[in-house]
Amino acid sequence: PAAPETRVIRFDVSFATIAKVMLAVAGAWLLGQLVPVLLVLVAALFIGGTLGPIIEWFEANRVRRGLAITLVFGALVIITVLIIVLTIPALIDQVKNLQAGEPAWRASAVAWLGRSPLTVPLANAVRDLRVATWANLSAADAITFSTRIGGFLAYSMAAIFLALYGLIDRDRLRGILFAMVPRDRHMRLSRIMLQLETIVGGYIRGQVITSTLMAAFMFVLLASCGVPNALALAVFGGAADVLPYIGPLLTIGPAVVASLGQGPLTVSVVLILMFAYEEFESRILVPLVYGRALRLPSTVVMFALLVGTTLMGIVGALLALPVAAALVMLVEELRLELPGEPAPDVGNRRRRDDDRGNSRYADLTQGMPAEQAAAIAVELSDERKKEEAGAELVPAAVPAS
Repeated sequence: PAAPETRVIRFDVSFATIAKVMLAVAGAWLLGQLVPVLLVLVAALFIGGTLGPIIEWFEANRVRRGLAITLVFGALVIITVLIIVLTIPALIDQVKNLQAGEPAWRASAVAWLGRSPLTVPLANAVRDLRVATWANLSAADAITFSTRIGGFLAYSMAAIFLALYGLIDRDRLRGILFAMVPRDRHMRLSRIMLQLETIVGGYIRGQVITSTLMAAFMFVLLASCGVPNALALAVFGGAADVLPYIGPLLTIGPAVVASLGQGPLTVSVVLILMFAYEEFESRILVPLVYGRALRLPSTVVMFALLVGTTLMGIVGALLALPVAAALVMLVEELRLELPGEPAPDVGNRRRRDDDRGNSRYADLTQGMPAEQAAAIAVELSDERKKEEAGAELVPAAVPAS
């Protein structure tokens, strides 16, 4: 019989394809190396988005932009210095007291938990828990810790100065961005920028307000109940409050443990009032403070937190919600068809509004430089945003039966 025919399969890879793959790999590697720089850029955008509306409010009240920026940043510097001077020394003393009293608190917690058979395993876990103290840090650990703190402060200052430069030179930077985008996309770009500013600014301002109120409430509650080191616990609780879902555990737990030495009545009062405040914050305060800045369903919140925490730890958890809200907004603005989208007539109305806005923008900015055109695009988008917000407040007419 004849020998079977041998087939040879060849894969010809062009040099251009190899070059693209190598460039993609190099770009991914470079992106990984520049993660700290990207975080600085994101932080600067967050700072600018938070302070931008405040500066614009000053401008609306006939204060020059340069003076408004000086007033806002000067007030922030003064407030920061006052907080450091008034709280840091007392905070350091109370942290030292916490470390010195940790064995006694551990013994009180073990004795209290050991009273019930149901909590005996938890009592054993608390007894076996070993908490590291500052005194146990070696010289190498201290140097590493100091280096990390120094790096964090350096990156923070870089983000602040970058945000300051962006606010000062806003018009020119915005003009450069608009110059790189075709004119027929300027209105959509301006709407995206306004939505991002609303999301970022609303999220950061909401975090500052809720964390400050949590710290103030904890300090008043613990100081009134005679719990020692109330300031340190309140500062920790305010910082932990920024973490959704995990924050309540990190605020209620230390407050209850610290109150164990004051007796069962104090423990009960602290536990009940802390739980009541957490409920008040989650059901009333957070929707009131954040308003419509995020507009995320709970399932998206949980998924975003899981992804952010898995990828970047605590930093990822902090960035997860505004990033998720921004992605949802981009899907809406780019008109991507997704399950559960509004009815076709809503989409058609949006397209008609877009076409009308683009036509008006084209008439107003004909032959105009990109920097001036960008300012007009933002102004028109802001007008439309206010009109849409007003339309949402007006209840729809009920058709006659």
